[in-house]
Amino acid sequence: MPSEIGGDETFGGEGALARALLARRAVALIGRGAPCRELDHLVGAIGGGQSRALVVRGEPGIGKTALLDYLAAHAPGCRVERTTGIQSELDLAFAGLHQLCQPMLDHLEAVPAPQRAALRTALGMSVGPVPDRFLVGLAFLSLLSDVGQEKPLLCLVDDAQWLDQASAQVLAFAARRLGAEWVGLVFAASAPTRELAGLPDLVVEGLRDDEARALLDGALTGPIDPQVRDQIIAESHGNPLALLELPQGQTLAHLAGGYGLPRATGLAGSMEESFERRVAALAGPARQLLILAAADPTGDAALVWRAASRLGISAEAAVPATEAGLVEFGARVLFRHPLVRSAAYRSGSLLDTRRAHSALAEVTDPCLDPDRRAWHRAQAASGPDAEISDDLERSADRARSRGGVLAAAAFLERSAILTLAPRQRARRALAAADAHMQAGDLSTARDLLAMAEAGPANEDWQARVDLLRARIAFASSRGSDAPTLLLTAARRLESVDPELARATYLEALSAGIFAGQLASPGSGLWEVARAALAAPAPPGPVRAPDLLLDGLAAYYADGYSAGVPVLRKALAAFGADISVEEELRWLWLACLTAVHVWDDDAWEQLSARYLVLARQAGALGELPLAVSMRAHRLLLTGQLTTAESLVVQAQAATEATGGLLAPYSALSLAALQGDERVLQALVDTAAPEVTMRGEGAGMSAVGMATALLYLGLGRYQEAVPAAQLATASPGTIGTPPWAIAELIEAAVRTGKTDLAADAYERFAEMTDACGTEWALGHQARARALLSEGAEAEEHYREALTRLRRTRMRICLARAHLLYGEWLRRARRRTDAREQLRTAFGMLDSMGVAAFAERARRELQATGETARKRTVGSQSDQLTAQEMQVARLARDGLSNPEIGDRLFISAHTVQYHLRKVFAKLGITARSQLDRVLPGGDANA
Repeated sequence: MPSEIGGDETFGGEGALARALLARRAVALIGRGAPCRELDHLVGAIGGGQSRALVVRGEPGIGKTALLDYLAAHAPGCRVERTTGIQSELDLAFAGLHQLCQPMLDHLEAVPAPQRAALRTALGMSVGPVPDRFLVGLAFLSLLSDVGQEKPLLCLVDDAQWLDQASAQVLAFAARRLGAEWVGLVFAASAPTRELAGLPDLVVEGLRDDEARALLDGALTGPIDPQVRDQIIAESHGNPLALLELPQGQTLAHLAGGYGLPRATGLAGSMEESFERRVAALAGPARQLLILAAADPTGDAALVWRAASRLGISAEAAVPATEAGLVEFGARVLFRHPLVRSAAYRSGSLLDTRRAHSALAEVTDPCLDPDRRAWHRAQAASGPDAEISDDLERSADRARSRGGVLAAAAFLERSAILTLAPRQRARRALAAADAHMQAGDLSTARDLLAMAEAGPANEDWQARVDLLRARIAFASSRGSDAPTLLLTAARRLESVDPELARATYLEALSAGIFAGQLASPGSGLWEVARAALAAPAPPGPVRAPDLLLDGLAAYYADGYSAGVPVLRKALAAFGADISVEEELRWLWLACLTAVHVWDDDAWEQLSARYLVLARQAGALGELPLAVSMRAHRLLLTGQLTTAESLVVQAQAATEATGGLLAPYSALSLAALQGDERVLQALVDTAAPEVTMRGEGAGMSAVGMATALLYLGLGRYQEAVPAAQLATASPGTIGTPPWAIAELIEAAVRTGKTDLAADAYERFAEMTDACGTEWALGHQARARALLSEGAEAEEHYREALTRLRRTRMRICLARAHLLYGEWLRRARRRTDAREQLRTAFGMLDSMGVAAFAERARRELQATGETARKRTVGSQSDQLTAQEMQVARLARDGLSNPEIGDRLFISAHTVQYHLRKVFAKLGITARSQLDRVLPGGDANA
């Protein structure tokens, strides 16, 4: 592969000199050698079993490819694999990944089965369900890890900015999760990319002036005016390729006399203009051959020559282009630089490029590479063509089946453009818009939606357009205007597709639940629910989603007593007569429903099932919400250690999938642990993010966690506004129904009895309608706070009796605390000690630090001293990652299973376990039970 500023000697007279000078420059790092020292350090780390990822950044021609060449040549003992992003392959899903993986596929059997199946499907090696792209990323990480165990592996990715999106996501996913795999992953990129943002980088800068002069003088064949030299060096900014190319195309007289030098138009533009002049100077056949080669992204020389034969271009046409140092025709077609390819492609007329693509389509095997053939045919088309657009639609289906959503979107978009029949054109435009939305390209999705609106003027079509518009709005803001748009679509669908209309009404309610207090006017939960009450009856048997829709609409529109009976039926119906895909879609809402009807048993069963299904299905997009739901359940039962493990997994899943979910479970965990510093950091990050995207539920969660923290710390004045924020929009995912109880406690403690009494009326209406021990226990606790004398004591005792019948240990412990505080203030010190002692013991053992400290202070005020639990242990030596690995290993998970949970490779898991064993002084997994805190991390 030629270097970025020149190839080997076949690229003309300056090629060898350019390579030698570039090598000298790379080794010296403009006289200092820092890039090469960093690259040498990277190789040493890989050889020592420490994986590394690095992005080499710099403008075109600065020497990034040369540094990759240096790295490949100075990595003794390493296996080196390379891939290059190609601009014309941006729309071919997993093209870059396939090129990189191809030599390593003999290790595929070592990859865990679900991951292996996903990777095989993505690479087109087998047919199967559409793979989750993050599962493909885990599979690629596992593949690299296994290859690296045989011999340290160095993967070099050039022109990363031109990788297709699917490949870029998978490679970046793996790069962020490298641990102890003996693997290095180095990217070279001329432009920032979203996928590589945040990875360690090495910025390559230009040559110093003296080095630039040496390079320029060595490349010239005649004298140059000193002012012209200075101008070229100034314009080049020390860029080696620019120093070689800016003088090209200028006459010796111009260079020597200082006349006629073109004005600088930007460095890349100047270099490209230089290449364009050199291409334009070629004779017709040579230039046509360059256009043909530029139109083929594969670099397959045999394919290019077959296409050239179709155009009547002989082999002699390659000689002028090769002698000009623009391209090399060997086993592969290698352009000197991507800018040469770009200049060559644009050098021809529209007819020239169409003829090139047509010839390439004719010689591309329709069985072996039908998608590339369809793409060439599309580029060759001069207007609408039914056969080509049909081919493109079939290519889109194949791309989607491999998980290449963006590739499918590109094929469908081109298919729509080449379709003449209005209805079919609109249908394909709508499908393309949907695919672009799924790929996260919302701007293009909106543009294609405008094309789709020109479709049939019937209610069915307009309803589907409205539905996609609403989904795009929800994807972009997690709330805001989405509920209203979804309602508009649902109403239109009622007469044409009642089943889809009902599902859309449920989507509207979901959007309203997330929008919460930040919903646009008319998009609030009450308005959405009132509209949903008018949804058509189910066209078939009533199933769980139908009951969920009817119950939630009644619940939000008409109150608890209207909705609770139907919602209980909905919860009982989940798991029966419903597909796994549909269950995964709605289980988060079922879990939320169980919380809001205070159904302890249903919440336990549904949250556990949701997490299991998300893991089994490899639905990593669902995983952050599934883990968060389960973590919240465990927090209320006092299993903070286990919940903390899930919170870490939720954060890892959110980061891995690029999700937009607020850190709901992390906020609650920090509040219960009494960690004000961690909670404040979470709030500082989450609050502006959720506000920007209209996720009002996130603001409710911030208020709830802050109120809980301040109540534990005894800072009741600060707890009041936080609790008011939490209860401003009841019924959202961020506002559990007991948030009102927190407001009541804070208001009572600050003497705001009117506020507390008003909140209690709303609270009692809810808890009376639900009637569970959990709900009535909370109600009794709140009533006791507002009562005096014997009545208060009666309510405290009722709260304790009811809450003992639930799994909610933190709720019970806090009831003991409140009762003990009341008894102490009633000067019944002996009785108070009993309650406070119980509260402190429960809260301290569960790790609910702030409330435990509050109980300890109260106990101390009765004259009894309580000892805090001893928190120091061997396990305190472990890092957060080591602790998570150790807990999962303790609970019986294998290394690959732990890797799946934490988005790391099995080899990295083993690396962490070795360190855990050494720190804890043990030799086997079976010994982890006795040295780690309790709790099931596999819950």
